[in-house]
Amino acid sequence: MRDTTGNGMDNMKHYDKAVRDRIPQIIREQGKTCTTKTLNDQEFLPYLETKLTEELNEYKESRDFMELADLLEVLNRILEIRGSSFDELDNLRLSKKKKRGGFNENRVLLTVQE
Repeated sequence: MRDTTGNGMDNMKHYDKAVRDRIPQIIREQGKTCTTKTLNDQEFLPYLETKLTEELNEYKESRDFMELADLLEVLNRILEIRGSSFDELDNLRLSKKKKRGGFNENRVLLTVQE
């Protein structure tokens, strides 16, 4: 964005994305300013779902465990908003694993003949 008013907005970046709770404070501690908005849970859910994809892509690019921690944090908040928990999710995971197996054998499906 180019500032034509002379009020110093030349280097303003626009994000419109979910951030962790302390990010605005951290930005201010760096001597910068920011604007935020607070949404209700249902308004925030699509932002979290976008953030989930962002964190997954960051992990795929870096293979850094810190990105997996971020992924879990976003997933945890999605579960809370949807009235669930990691325990419920893990029970679903275990049930599905019992029926269809896990990924322990490192199998890759190559073909299926009809």
